[in-house]
Amino acid sequence: MGVEPIPMQAEVIQALANVTTATLTTVLLKKGLRNVWMRGAMPLKPGQPRIIGRAFTLRFVPAREDLATPASWGAPISTRAAIEAMPEGCIAVVDAMGVADAGIFGDILCARMEKRGVAALVTDGVVRDVAGVLGTGLPVWCQGVAAPPSVAGLTFVGWQEPIGCGGVAVFPNDVVVIDTDGAVLIPAAMLDEVVAMAVEQERLEAWIMEQVNAGQKLPGLYPPDAENKARYEAWARDRR
Repeated sequence: MGVEPIPMQAEVIQALANVTTATLTTVLLKKGLRNVWMRGAMPLKPGQPRIIGRAFTLRFVPAREDLATPASWGAPISTRAAIEAMPEGCIAVVDAMGVADAGIFGDILCARMEKRGVAALVTDGVVRDVAGVLGTGLPVWCQGVAAPPSVAGLTFVGWQEPIGCGGVAVFPNDVVVIDTDGAVLIPAAMLDEVVAMAVEQERLEAWIMEQVNAGQKLPGLYPPDAENKARYEAWARDRR
């Protein structure tokens, strides 16, 4: 159903492993993209590692009584069927419309995702069976927990199509980076350029932090003026 998933390149994962979502928002802002941070999607468990993967999208719409029933869980278009289509290493990004009183996934679905090698679940909604979900080991970014099932407030309609998650437009195979600051989207077409800029931005900020720890004042340092740019370039050349 929808767009065929694309594998995530190992070299991109390695490059972004040391790039924070905060840095990525700065780089994307420089590229003219202001709306890339998914509101409400925060780590369910503290201390989860930074994760990078391509988006596998799922979409809910408001509940309609003839469609949002427990019987729908066995339909060909269902969250169960979508999970079986998820490739290893993807990040499942779920448009739950910000609904906070119906859990989109519980422990059994999350356990199956973990068995399939899904890297993480990101949603602007909530999960249920939280103790069980945490027990699966699947990293989850969401806006909280709720006991009622998804059909109490939502109807599942499809996967691998454009969605909105936390106010951000997400297309299948866009790249998602998640850490303690939340979830940030990198458009697939901009990936190579953003990765290069982000790695350089992290290197620059590491140097700036060294200067701050050495007692240097911020004016002219952050952002660097011509003199400090020259100092940074000399420092960076030694490390490249």
